Amino acid sequence: MSDLTATVSKESNNIKVEGYEALKYHFHYTSSVFDVNDNKLAEIYKRWGRVLIVMDTIVHPIYKDAVNKYFQHYNIEVVWKIVNGGELHKTMDTMLEIVDAMDSFGTVRTEPTLVIGGGLVTDVAGYACASYRRTSNFIRIPTTLIGLIDASVSIKVGLNHRKLKNRLGAYHAPLHTFLDFSFLKTLPVGQVRNGFAELVKIASVGDKAVWDLLVKHGKQLVETGFGYKEGGKDVIAPGTEICHRGIETMLELESPNLHELGLDRVIAFGHTWSPTLELTPRIPLRHGHAITIDMAYSITLAHSRKLISDAQRDEWFTLVSSVGLSMDHDLFDEELIANATEAIKKTRDGKQRFAVPDGEFGKCLFLNDVPIEELQSVLRVHKEFVKARFGSGDGKEAYVDAGDLGAEPEAYVNGGKATNGHGDDCCGANSLKRKNINGAPAPATIKAGGLPIDATSLQGANATLIGSAA
Repeated sequence: MSDLTATVSKESNNIKVEGYEALKYHFHYTSSVFDVNDNKLAEIYKRWGRVLIVMDTIVHPIYKDAVNKYFQHYNIEVVWKIVNGGELHKTMDTMLEIVDAMDSFGTVRTEPTLVIGGGLVTDVAGYACASYRRTSNFIRIPTTLIGLIDASVSIKVGLNHRKLKNRLGAYHAPLHTFLDFSFLKTLPVGQVRNGFAELVKIASVGDKAVWDLLVKHGKQLVETGFGYKEGGKDVIAPGTEICHRGIETMLELESPNLHELGLDRVIAFGHTWSPTLELTPRIPLRHGHAITIDMAYSITLAHSRKLISDAQRDEWFTLVSSVGLSMDHDLFDEELIANATEAIKKTRDGKQRFAVPDGEFGKCLFLNDVPIEELQSVLRVHKEFVKARFGSGDGKEAYVDAGDLGAEPEAYVNGGKATNGHGDDCCGANSLKRKNINGAPAPATIKAGGLPIDATSLQGANATLIGSAA
């Protein structure tokens, strides 16, 4: 939540208003947020005796019973708003469904909507709360590793518009964020690996202690959901330390720059060429794999400039290979490098601002003097190195699935039958194409790093508001 104070002064015929925003929001570590013996969450809703919960169709069946049991224990009425998940549904239509649910619920401006799920649902619901009555409160409970250690730190909320990813949005801090890593016990290993890439990012350029723990425990952390799945008892403690330090490092780096006015951003490591690469393949790459390819190339660039040693380079590649993350891609070529570099410079006020490790992991340097010829030469070196040491450089489960996309990827691009999780063919490629939604990105979209779909006309016909008995 935030509060704006301002002063008014008059000079001659001019009036000046000068204001400052006070921002306050809280993070709570908890081992099981819906344990009835932990009343922290319930105490917030005790005043109203009710709660509107926004959740997507993937998470709802897994956790609805635990959530209902928790709030029933505290005599708090639950009303659900279930929305379709996946990138195809990160749209204004989904946002307006949530607004309609808030309106039907009669949400009071200070009454926090409870949002449970991955980064997509927290982004869209957060934007709805930023817009409803100009601003209203929400509480965030992320359920994915990316949501826990990356999206939860930011106060950015938003959605896709036409072919442009996250084009509409706001800066809107939640009232509270509950960080419960026990959700990882139900997270598929492909999604754990996807989130692990964000920890590699922050450790490589922001925290050497986290880097050393990732090197020591990385493979077991991914395979056991940071210790919460079978066989993971030995890594719960280091996994907890990694996640807590990662979150706190991200907060220390980003809190002075929440509105991103400063453009030399340490956490932009891995996010120079990946916005374009992620969406270029026929079926998009998962975010974690795309940023790891970007980071891997950046490591090769740092090595070529003697900013890191052979041993440091090899340690970095050995870690990401051991956990199954991607290091290269056939479409990561000289043309893409050139186009993506020009695109990101528009975001970075005309400068490159390439983040790379500086002498050791945990320290960061920004490069602004890399000519295109050097970038292309380094790319050739990078591809030769990856091929010689690791083969193709392909990762495991590198491409989006139906949960990521909101439709079956193969059916979506091939024109066959695809469903939205309810058996409906509303998300099939032929249906989408009739709505002017094309699965193949246009060259201009690729150059801009835009979203290769136009989902603005998708209707969430299956998202319903259901009562507390659900």
